[in-house]
Amino acid sequence: MKSGEKFVVVAIVVLLAFGVARTLTHVEEPHESDIPFYSTATNEVASKATDIYRTNTCRSCHSLWSLKDVMQSVPAPMMDGIGSLHTEAWIYEYLSSPNPQSIIPSRLKKKYQMPSYASMPEADRKLLANYLASLKVKDWYLEQTKKEEHDKLTGEDTAK
Repeated sequence: MKSGEKFVVVAIVVLLAFGVARTLTHVEEPHESDIPFYSTATNEVASKATDIYRTNTCRSCHSLWSLKDVMQSVPAPMMDGIGSLHTEAWIYEYLSSPNPQSIIPSRLKKKYQMPSYASMPEADRKLLANYLASLKVKDWYLEQTKKEEHDKLTGEDTAK
């Protein structure tokens, strides 16, 4: 083998070794195009809960799967990832409260405040709480979700 050929072979081996080492040590970083939200609910629970969500016009204030009624501009927290912020028991208690503002004080005008769903059938409240608790956020986006909920509830912008 001539010296030029040896150089080419050595160069190829070095490049291959570098490529393998880089692949083995590469840590996948989240990308902005990744969707950080997911649900652990069964299709049946999701379908029934979505019907309750729609029937009670929750979308007029809250977004779910980043879908919101574009005619409303109420600064209510989004439901995406709510299950990573609160337990099913907490959500059920909140939905069952005669005065939800006693649990989370509202800065909104009375007509825009969270209404009480204490009169909703218990089975529906339990199903909705189960579904909302299943709406999770990936770990890499949890801090951002907490920040967004805080900002919506307080009217502050913690990015400043």
